[in-house]
Amino acid sequence: MGQTLQYDRTDAASIFDYSKGLLGKTLRFFLEDDYVPHEGKGALGQMVENIYFLLETNNNPASDFSEAGMELKCTPLKKSKEDRYLIKERLVCSMINYCEVVEMDFENSHFYLKCQLMLLLFYLHNSDLDKLDLEFVFSILWKIPDKDLLIIKHDYELILEKIRQGKAHELSEGDTMYLGACRKGQKGDSLMKQPFSEVGAPRRAFSLKMAYMRTVLDYVVKSGKNAVSNIAGVESELVSTDALCEDSFEDIIQKRFQPFFNKRYETIAKKKRIDLSRNPKNKFAIIANAIASSEKCANVNQSEEFKKAGLTMKTVRVQANGIVKEAMSFENIDYIEVAECEDWFDSRLYELYSSRFMFVIFKEKNQGKEDYVLNDVFFWTMPQADLELAEEYWNHIKKNILEGHISAEYWWKGKDKKKFHVRPKAQKSTDMAPTPDGKEAKKYCYWFNNDYVREIIDNRRNERNNG
Repeated sequence: MGQTLQYDRTDAASIFDYSKGLLGKTLRFFLEDDYVPHEGKGALGQMVENIYFLLETNNNPASDFSEAGMELKCTPLKKSKEDRYLIKERLVCSMINYCEVVEMDFENSHFYLKCQLMLLLFYLHNSDLDKLDLEFVFSILWKIPDKDLLIIKHDYELILEKIRQGKAHELSEGDTMYLGACRKGQKGDSLMKQPFSEVGAPRRAFSLKMAYMRTVLDYVVKSGKNAVSNIAGVESELVSTDALCEDSFEDIIQKRFQPFFNKRYETIAKKKRIDLSRNPKNKFAIIANAIASSEKCANVNQSEEFKKAGLTMKTVRVQANGIVKEAMSFENIDYIEVAECEDWFDSRLYELYSSRFMFVIFKEKNQGKEDYVLNDVFFWTMPQADLELAEEYWNHIKKNILEGHISAEYWWKGKDKKKFHVRPKAQKSTDMAPTPDGKEAKKYCYWFNNDYVREIIDNRRNERNNG
């Protein structure tokens, strides 16, 4: 392997230009002599440094291209059945040392110092191939936008605050928007010491969430080989950079609802110039979207901030007697994704259920009168105990898919009182989805039980009454 660098190690643009020579190729193409491959999770990145960029592997905490102030990250993609590239996993940035991180403000953190500017190399994952034979498909020189850094800084501070409360063992990716504290290692691994509690905490790392990385991938797919970006300019921005300098995203959104609390939905609709003359089925969602977005977009779930965070708004109607009549639906089950996913923490369902939710509650004042008023708005993260039940739910679904048992009698049902169930959401009974055995099966959907939704709302009410 020759030792003459073909790029300027002090110049990020030069390094980026040189990285394009890796696209469409594998590392084996560049091997000229015997090379002992690295093993382990971060092995591919180390081999890219050694083989392609001629960098020596070291334990230096500085960024990989320290003279250019740039970090190198390799991140896997997978192909959908429609032959589209998909993000396979979150982007792990740096491990969290609970005892050390509480002494670091954001501007002095390893994440901030290393990851403001990154060279991202996307490769196509294939578990059947040697790491030296994995193809690289995209390269992007990526600077985190200032607006996103404000949200990420708030995420970082939320994570630190939980650690300072002695609750590192209760951290969840759903606590935050863009920057997550993701689980690392396997079940049964030894727990880490945390500074303000005797309880051991699972190993975690700062990471950019899968939803956030999808926005990066969307940009790089559209931009091709000239992908130099800070991924700004996504449509339907809900909150400005200036506003985020003064307040958190969640506080800004919640304040938009405050003037409408205890007002009837018809009154709010009139104020927001919403036509309800046709009595649309989704009228409460239409109203909630208009308030949350300040009438900037029809669906906040498709806004820049919600998409990057994987945040989901759910509108709930509560009857005067406290009953939540309707269960809560999510997306249809991708049978092939479930069958092929090797780890619960990498599954689509884990991403859905560990993400943050915004609940907008309309409550009926008089039983049976349909006189709903805006009652509450709150952000919610699924508790760890419920996530563990969700893992059991997912394993049960996976087992049945692998055994070819894709029909109603095999799934968890609402009457089982297990918080989650499976049933169809498709409008047509003929709607079918592909299965791992090359056939098709009826579409089924992930659901929250209606009594679980009521439990979430009751817990919120109790917290407010006791707070």
